[in-house]
Amino acid sequence: MCGFRPFFLLTALHAVLVLLAWGGFLGFGLALPAVAGGPFVWHAHELMFGFGLAAVAGFVLTAVPEFTATPAFAPRVVLRLVLLWLAARAAFWLSGGLAAVAESWLGGEEGQAVARWIGHLPAALLEIGFACALLAAVAPRLWRDPERRHLGFQWGLAAMAMAVAGFHLDVLRGEYPMRWVLVGLGVMMTLVVVAMSRISMRVMHDALDAARARRLPAHTLRRDEEAELELPSYRARPPRRNLAIAAIAVHTVAEYLLPGSPITGWLGLGAAAAVFNLLNDWHVGRALFTRWAFLLYAVYWLLALGYLLLGLARLGAPLAPSAGTHLLAIGAMGLSILAVLCIAGRTHAGYPLDERPWVGAAAVSIVLAALLRAAAGLPDMPASALQLLATLAWITAFALAAWRLGVLFVAARVDGGAGCEEYHAPRAAEAVPP
Repeated sequence: MCGFRPFFLLTALHAVLVLLAWGGFLGFGLALPAVAGGPFVWHAHELMFGFGLAAVAGFVLTAVPEFTATPAFAPRVVLRLVLLWLAARAAFWLSGGLAAVAESWLGGEEGQAVARWIGHLPAALLEIGFACALLAAVAPRLWRDPERRHLGFQWGLAAMAMAVAGFHLDVLRGEYPMRWVLVGLGVMMTLVVVAMSRISMRVMHDALDAARARRLPAHTLRRDEEAELELPSYRARPPRRNLAIAAIAVHTVAEYLLPGSPITGWLGLGAAAAVFNLLNDWHVGRALFTRWAFLLYAVYWLLALGYLLLGLARLGAPLAPSAGTHLLAIGAMGLSILAVLCIAGRTHAGYPLDERPWVGAAAVSIVLAALLRAAAGLPDMPASALQLLATLAWITAFALAAWRLGVLFVAARVDGGAGCEEYHAPRAAEAVPP
């Protein structure tokens, strides 16, 4: 049981389930699970700490052994984490009902506080336990790596565990916990930058190699030097990446400490500028416009535009901050997770990258969902209709992913490879001349 298999499957299914429930609430007034803070907290929490954290778990449980040249995690480790994640979902969804039952027995103002603890404490313990257990599983391997090149994942997971803990502590104290979801969003954006820099190296190099192969005459035997001169190279440069991560982190801290302040507006513009600067690494010519390279490139555009709109909103522009927030949460997070499911999920399941049209349709649906939801934050726009259309577009994207990828996550490898290693092309295919 490779870590990506159950968690990537749960990621796709949860994305559909949560947004189906949310669409039913927005369009038809259907009831959502009763939780502290109300429906909007449930929706934001489940997308960030349910959907988002499941995708992160699947990625790090698969990537960290590869990055650190260590064995795959044992199935029992993965199973425990899966059960913790599922139990946390159930406990959170039932927390409001449990609190209501306890309050009916206890009564009074003091009884409300006790009932809140009775209802929510199981969810808090399970979800904090999941975040901490995930960190404990991967941190020793990251720290023991001689070069310690991938500690960004360790710090990101630690910050996410802190956001999860902060959310539940606010609930237990009777405070509105949405600020911690926004902290989690900022942490997720840093993890997106860290993860995309690893994935992009492989994707962009493959795209450039394919472009070089198309340019070279078939009879040439030694032509690598000539090819290198014809096409630029791609490097995910640490200074640009680290600047973007630092700018996003500073903006996240400022939003927590100074919510709504114009200072956060300027910092949002700074984060957008840092991500736009990061895009300069990608400008390598036509190779950028291949399917997988452009998919990852679009993630950074949505990331930059999200912080741009957040900055402008805090500085007085006539738009709601939710426009920028949803470009980040739906656009940058959603599209990056789709890319991870399609690239890391398929290759580690023993399949080549999928070139069928559904991938493009799913990616366009996520971008459309982000743009529609962002447009709902603009003045004089039909917000309810745009939110419903955005919900439908998101459901379409991840229903396609669950349909096309889900069967691969529960099936045996067919490429002759072993365990969780990447796809191995069959020998016959390797012997065919280009």
